[in-house]
Amino acid sequence: MGSEGPSVVTVHVTGFKKFHGVAENPTEKIVTNLKSFMEKRGLPKNLVLSSCTVLETAGQGALGTLHKVLESAITDRENGSSTQGQVIWIHFGVNSGATRFALENQAVNEATFRCPDELGWKPQRVPIVPSDGSISRTRETTLPVNELTKSLRKIGYDVVPSDDAGRFVCNYVYYHSLLFAEQHGIKSLFVHVPLFLTIDEEVQMHFAASLLELLACSN
Repeated sequence: MGSEGPSVVTVHVTGFKKFHGVAENPTEKIVTNLKSFMEKRGLPKNLVLSSCTVLETAGQGALGTLHKVLESAITDRENGSSTQGQVIWIHFGVNSGATRFALENQAVNEATFRCPDELGWKPQRVPIVPSDGSISRTRETTLPVNELTKSLRKIGYDVVPSDDAGRFVCNYVYYHSLLFAEQHGIKSLFVHVPLFLTIDEEVQMHFAASLLELLACSN
């Protein structure tokens, strides 16, 4: 018998809608168009791009929606509608002051919003998951951030690893996702992107596609 190829990697992707100070969130466009972009580009045989969801830029008030989105990956796996293999969540968020891409190593159990979210919530030094410890508690991704960063740089992208996802909605979503991933045996990664004025839409679409392809190849 011949050797088996790479195991199947099922990826679920999220982005965010607009929020205070960012009238057009690039991640909304990236996530909305990613599936058709990758189909035209040619998906690796072992990569399944299962869902692409745009989230409200909100913390506590949007938690029910976030959990439904996260749980959908597990439901698909349990129902057999997603081929057995690794399940990965990739969350895209914008850093309006950034000049490059950043792969986030970790999230912190602290919500300190610099401005109200889109549902008017502005927590200060509040634990994201009170039952999970103090606001200094961190959770780390199990994906190889440094290796992914090096591979993306070799392709030509300006990208860095980061240990600070902020304390706003991006970090809030990432913390919940990392906790969920640990509980359910899946993986999660948060990626910060600049505005399209800094790195244009075409480059950002190719970056997102390249990241997903690397995840499929490295599995």
